[in-house]
Amino acid sequence: MKTKELTKRFFDNFESYICQFLLSFFITLLFVQIIFREVFNYTLSWGEELARFSFVWFVFFGASYAARLAAHNRVTFQFKWFSKKTANYIEAFADAIWVLFNLVMIYKSVMLIKSMMQFKYISPTLGWSMAYVYMIFPLSFAAMTVRIIQVNYLKLVKGIDIRDPDKIEIDMEMKAVEENGANH
Repeated sequence: MKTKELTKRFFDNFESYICQFLLSFFITLLFVQIIFREVFNYTLSWGEELARFSFVWFVFFGASYAARLAAHNRVTFQFKWFSKKTANYIEAFADAIWVLFNLVMIYKSVMLIKSMMQFKYISPTLGWSMAYVYMIFPLSFAAMTVRIIQVNYLKLVKGIDIRDPDKIEIDMEMKAVEENGANH
């Protein structure tokens, strides 16, 4: 039972762990780059490129993690006129369009990577095939698609309301302001 819980926790937070690692790596690499440049008057020629690649990967895995938290920006004020159930189905329809977009992006990025494998494009300082760097596109869009489906399953089938953590904080602050206003 313990192994099952650990496995579930790992997969629920997979993108978070990757983002934490990439952000730490990115910041450490930039810090080392600054120290080398300012203290030793030496520049790591590959440092900036590797930092850029890790930052791009961080952003795309972060987008997938935001999908897991249902934290992507969306216009929802119009849902106040509908029942919660109706609003959930409208959001699910919008998410279905988002999934279709992701599937197109996965297909197009795989085609691009195949082309980059055939016609080599090498990064200037690291000498890496850019096809491997561009693997973030199908990986992140596939992960985002899985997370969108997961959130909609939890919301529509299981009845679990996945809410953006920032929105919860704002809702609590608004409620506190309203209560303070009513008390005065």
